[in-house]
Amino acid sequence: MASKGRPYRTVLVEGFEVLIGRGADDNDYLTFDVAAPHDLWMHVAGGTAGSHVVVRNPDRVEVPRSVLEVAAAAAAWYSKACGAPKVEVHVCRASDVSKPRGAPAGLVELARWKSLKVRPAAPGPEGD
Repeated sequence: MASKGRPYRTVLVEGFEVLIGRGADDNDYLTFDVAAPHDLWMHVAGGTAGSHVVVRNPDRVEVPRSVLEVAAAAAAWYSKACGAPKVEVHVCRASDVSKPRGAPAGLVELARWKSLKVRPAAPGPEGD
């Protein structure tokens, strides 16, 4: 599997690579070292602890809503809100995510975002 030994899981959704952080330090690495500025970034809303999720978008295309929903459901699944029937997930470009000076691992600020309400769900099998 492609993500064995990496600090994030990798899942393919309709040809888009979806990367899911495993912990606070890994979330920082994924968000600030792996994600490109035009990739999409997701996290559960409301300050709830959970994985950062990145949808790779190297061709800078409009990511289909179906892909966004699967990735957002994964963000909800890998969060403290996984038991809720519906979870609000923030979606933005990775370039809109910043780290406040001195903030602990995993804590970020968003310049702008949209929200998706999704049912938490585990993503499909990991990509190669």
